[in-house]
Amino acid sequence: MISKDQIFNIQNRSEFEETALAVFNFQAENNPVYAEFIGYLGVDPKQIKSIEQIPFLPIRFFKNRRVITGNREVEKTFTSSGTSGMERSRHFVTNLDFYRESLNHSFKYFYGDFSDYTIFGLLPSYLERSGSSLIDMVGYWIEQSGRGGFYLYNHDELHSDLIKNEEEGRKAILIGVSFALIDFVENRKMNLKNTIVMETGGMKGRKKEITRDELHSILKTGFGVDQIHSEYGMTELLSQAYSTGGAGFVTPPWMKVLIRDTEDPLSYSSVGRTGGINVIDLANLNSCSFIATDDLGKSNPDGSFKVLGRFDHSDVRGCNLMVSDL
Repeated sequence: MISKDQIFNIQNRSEFEETALAVFNFQAENNPVYAEFIGYLGVDPKQIKSIEQIPFLPIRFFKNRRVITGNREVEKTFTSSGTSGMERSRHFVTNLDFYRESLNHSFKYFYGDFSDYTIFGLLPSYLERSGSSLIDMVGYWIEQSGRGGFYLYNHDELHSDLIKNEEEGRKAILIGVSFALIDFVENRKMNLKNTIVMETGGMKGRKKEITRDELHSILKTGFGVDQIHSEYGMTELLSQAYSTGGAGFVTPPWMKVLIRDTEDPLSYSSVGRTGGINVIDLANLNSCSFIATDDLGKSNPDGSFKVLGRFDHSDVRGCNLMVSDL
């Protein structure tokens, strides 16, 4: 059996590839939906010798199938956002401890100790429904930090709490859905020195979609910060990638993004060329770790990646999907 330590203590590319292939073989044998998909492609799992050869399950399978590896009982179900009548994705989590380990290791990898931060969550569209993995994640951050909380539309209270936290010299992370952050700074101008502002979630149909550069320009001016951080995650993943204000998103060591060719989904695009985003998330040990998303992106020479939008006819949802020039 593959252990948590084996996944979350990955140190280099060879350890990642070795573990990813072990996870693939485990899921090919113990995940009925994934096994059926592999069989449909005519792929023999025994012939898979590199991560580039691994078949990636189309993300839409999470809408109408139970994508579960093994026979553990479901402990929690995360559901995607969507408009009324839209079929939602469901991620059946059979090991919440595994998910918490992913959150712990990921936060430490990118930001350090929870106890160093006050966590402010401005996530109205997510708070107003049940089953959001983003709310679960930020709620866990708040719990581990011991300071902060969620805010719905009580912007004056959030403004006051941010100022108080700054005056006390405490570091903070304000994570917010993009449209809510824009609303917050519409009639305010701040000068935050100790606060990381992190956007996610797009406009959710509340505002006209804009480019990420335009969004970040508005938020940098409004909050008085030099950089805007971003989170890239989704219902179907138990890990997240982060941009700390640079050109692209970076994954934790147990997660990897490959850019597939838009014309041939079984081959991969070169660095800098637009394609579909395939995600390997080894924290998805008990569901499926190899997912072909409906997002468009491209890889950067430094190993980071950009998210550029969605394939035509894909649901407009997910965390951090902004319109961009392809």
